[in-house]
Amino acid sequence: MAEIIEGVKPTRMQLLEIRKKKQLAKNGHKLLSEKRDALISQLFQIIDVREDIRNKVHSKLKDAFDSLIEAEMVMGDTAVADVARQIKDSGEIEATTLNVMGVLTPQMEIKRIKKKVDYSFLSTSSKLDEATLKFKDLLKDIVKLAEIEGALENLAKEIEKTKRRVNALEHIFIPRFEATEKYIELVLDEREREDFFRRKRIKAILAAKGNAGPSS
Repeated sequence: MAEIIEGVKPTRMQLLEIRKKKQLAKNGHKLLSEKRDALISQLFQIIDVREDIRNKVHSKLKDAFDSLIEAEMVMGDTAVADVARQIKDSGEIEATTLNVMGVLTPQMEIKRIKKKVDYSFLSTSSKLDEATLKFKDLLKDIVKLAEIEGALENLAKEIEKTKRRVNALEHIFIPRFEATEKYIELVLDEREREDFFRRKRIKAILAAKGNAGPSS
């Protein structure tokens, strides 16, 4: 049985206050339960998207590395490394946030990504050109995967926090309000019975005195 709220006074005013708080707790429990369920549904949707992106990244990564290995076979490891040091930045990542049901999730986008391969005056092979373009294309999917992973992490944290609140309301606060409400009702009922019997005794005493009449 749940414990009653400590320090509560068994008065009608307090009873009304407890009933009001109990109803607010129940309303909050309902809203948080709905939020938890919606967040879980959103989480599973994003998990499905993540699996698709992961498979895509894995396939593209393998393809890009195969092209890189072929380029190293044609040019040699040292020549490929020299060319890699000459490549400029592919672009910039713009990071923002998106509010998903009260949860801030990361949004990332590569800005000004270059489509043209530029190795200065170094001689290269077509295989390295091919590998470079594949890695640049892969970069967009990797950034998207990082964005999704961040969203999943934030959603999972919010779901866990919401679950704790739902459980606290369901197993601690609402039972305490109900136990306290019942305690106050019992005390007030007992007082009413005592008052009833007291009035009844007083009435009986007064009636007995009236029947006895004045003494001679």
